[in-house]
Amino acid sequence: MTVTEHRGLDLIALERFLADSGVELDGPLRAELISGGKSNLTYAISDHTSRWVLRRPPTAGLTPTAHDVAREYRITSALQDTAVPVARTVALCEDDSVMGASFTVVEHVSGRVIRTKTDLADLTDQDIHDCTRELVRVLGALHNVDYQAAGLASFGRPDGYVTRQVALWAKQWARVKTADSADLDRLHAALAESIPAHSEASIVHGDYRIDNTILAPGQTSRVAAVVDWEMSALGDPLTDVALMCVYRNPAFDLVIGEPAAWTSERLPSVDDLAHWYTTTSGRELKNWNFYLALANFKLAVIAEGINHRYLVGATVGDGFDRAGESVPDFITAGLRALKG
Repeated sequence: MTVTEHRGLDLIALERFLADSGVELDGPLRAELISGGKSNLTYAISDHTSRWVLRRPPTAGLTPTAHDVAREYRITSALQDTAVPVARTVALCEDDSVMGASFTVVEHVSGRVIRTKTDLADLTDQDIHDCTRELVRVLGALHNVDYQAAGLASFGRPDGYVTRQVALWAKQWARVKTADSADLDRLHAALAESIPAHSEASIVHGDYRIDNTILAPGQTSRVAAVVDWEMSALGDPLTDVALMCVYRNPAFDLVIGEPAAWTSERLPSVDDLAHWYTTTSGRELKNWNFYLALANFKLAVIAEGINHRYLVGATVGDGFDRAGESVPDFITAGLRALKG
């Protein structure tokens, strides 16, 4: 058995856990880092014949609910036989004594992940148009899943979801902030005063954009799997739509530490994305400026969380050093959205 130096990963312990879970292994496990902790630590795991993906929280600087891999596992298990493509689930470990935190193992999904602007280089404008339409269609399909029939009636409380989101992200800001911000406090107060009286209920992904999907091999117009479900919940579907649109802000490049594909000028505009969603889902974008402001508020806190982990040395890999620079941009955009 091979011991690696990957932070937060013990392959010997993982081999024992998988064997005890009934997973047949063909030789020692190997690991390759996929994502170093902007959200969760994600590793490609393999033996001689099979491949899996393991996800676990970062080793420090956690924000409550933002790294809930058990939540990911539950919802992807429930979505196995729906119109939403997801990876096949393999095992969930909630015993922290195994590797220091909960972790999940799912089957590896072959396909293409478009993460950076460079990844768009070999795509035609028509490819990008078709791909983006498919992404919006899948989001609409997710929001139309009957969550009660899927066994997710107890997955959360959709009533009051937006109110709780405003309070939650304010608390998480207090937990991870590296400096005070009067503008963020002002944005939070304005959001709290303008929460819509009514909202719809659906499964929400919580982090939906192109690089949180795997495109089918050779078919950029088909999503093979939606991934990164750690912030999923039962809530207001318009929070997903607004966040997908706000990710188009060029400041998001600083959050992921590289030129993001989703911020490319080659992709459709925010107005186009919003219009396509209304036509594919049948929902109106009521109180749209509020949802755009809330999405900017959330992204400001997420960026500050990454900055916090970077400053305390809890990140793995490169590209974390400038995430904090994006925080004022998102705050400003949120305040501007509330002004209409």
